[in-house]
Amino acid sequence: MQKFPATVILAMAFFSAGPTFANTSYAKQTIVHHVNYFDVKRSIGARRNAQNHINALGQGNHEVRFVLHGNEVELLRKATQESPDAADHIDSVRSHVLQFNICATTLKGRKIALDDLHFAEQHDIVPSGVAEISKLQQYRFVYLRP
Repeated sequence: MQKFPATVILAMAFFSAGPTFANTSYAKQTIVHHVNYFDVKRSIGARRNAQNHINALGQGNHEVRFVLHGNEVELLRKATQESPDAADHIDSVRSHVLQFNICATTLKGRKIALDDLHFAEQHDIVPSGVAEISKLQQYRFVYLRP
């Protein structure tokens, strides 16, 4: 089982806060991030990229979705179970900038109960992560795979 050392938790804190340097020349943007890897550094980097993007756009000038499926759901489940700090940082990020969409197929296939995901609520669950990404692209969300 992979452990989540204190340095990982500190890195998670890094992307959950920071100064805002908004450039008002950007139009409102809608973005979907496709996240499905079991790699702590890449997971943290994805959220840091999203935070930097949001900071550049300015408050209220964006809608950001993180579609989580496969290994990413498992990674976040383990991180929040092993570290209260990780759970707090994920809550902080979600409350300020991100909406998570979590794949029901992943939950069912990996036998993960919604209660096992500290950060998730029923309204976060979508039938299929990949289908949700396609739907959001039809609504003109820009696709990013950090």
